[in-house]
Amino acid sequence: MPMNVERYLSSLTEQAARKRTAGAVPGSAERRARLGAAFSRLLGEFPDEKEELQPRLLERRECDGYMREHIEIATLEGLRMKMYVLVPDRPATDPAPAVIALHGHGYGCREIVGLEPDGTERAGNPGLHKDFAVSLVREGYVVAAPELMGFGERRLAEDKEEGPGKNSCFRLAASLLLTGRTLAGLRIRETARAIDYLQGRSGVDPNRIAIMGISGGGLVAGFTAALDPRIRCAVVSGYASLFEESILARNHCLDNYIPGILLEAEMPELLGLIAPRGLFLESGDTDRVFPRGPAEKAYGELLSLYAAAGAPDAVLCDFFLGGHEMNGGPALAWLRRQLTEPADIKGGEA
Repeated sequence: MPMNVERYLSSLTEQAARKRTAGAVPGSAERRARLGAAFSRLLGEFPDEKEELQPRLLERRECDGYMREHIEIATLEGLRMKMYVLVPDRPATDPAPAVIALHGHGYGCREIVGLEPDGTERAGNPGLHKDFAVSLVREGYVVAAPELMGFGERRLAEDKEEGPGKNSCFRLAASLLLTGRTLAGLRIRETARAIDYLQGRSGVDPNRIAIMGISGGGLVAGFTAALDPRIRCAVVSGYASLFEESILARNHCLDNYIPGILLEAEMPELLGLIAPRGLFLESGDTDRVFPRGPAEKAYGELLSLYAAAGAPDAVLCDFFLGGHEMNGGPALAWLRRQLTEPADIKGGEA
């Protein structure tokens, strides 16, 4: 009897699971080294040569308790990326820790720094992002909030005509896939340039740079930290899950799809590459985009992976009452310990 379509798709994920579990033990040094290399390759081939950052200040404005700068830097292959840099009046330490803040789907980096789509100061509800970059600068961190490719000012002209919430993810991801790259890979590599910028900026401690993102920004935050050891710790909100039970369980944006990734690892093992560095997860109990059930499974696997890496207390999860949104409070408290009191890190549920 022939398989129906649903059963055929399930058989593919089952075959992939058998293949990836046939190799070295998850969490082992051999496995981690091979997986990191394979993950980087599957994200796409991008040039290794780094261009000069050529930072350009576009605007500087005094805000309540911090300075907001609008800056543009060179990333790769002629691309330039705008970002807001928030500088606290009273840094947490001298030099200050820094956090890269990554928005999810919406109207871009303005959505997390207290601005409306047209650049005016926010007058309405901050939405699911809750202006978390502003919360971070009020903690005394220098905050870099890049505009991810495909959002805000970094959209195709045809999408800019349809309003601020329209993104260019599909066409960008499709074009990159057909040329051997992924949109996730491009965003991760551009985020690495934000790390370069912060490490060279006066007043920033180059050894205390964290990363925090929600939803699609959570993807970029988690996977950038997995591949770039310069990130001291990471907060991933509304994303950590299982590919099989989230990305494959509903129609997601094409920027989530990395060809062949299930032949190498499920999502928790990729995020587990961050170990033994700190990792904090947020998951809303009514999140329908990345549901709580798979998030709990992912967290359970991460606990095992962190234990295998000798850092059982370095991973934490906040399962909160809410939906697909930033929660913030426990994550901010955890970041404070990570960036100013690293000896006091504790694991378990928040």
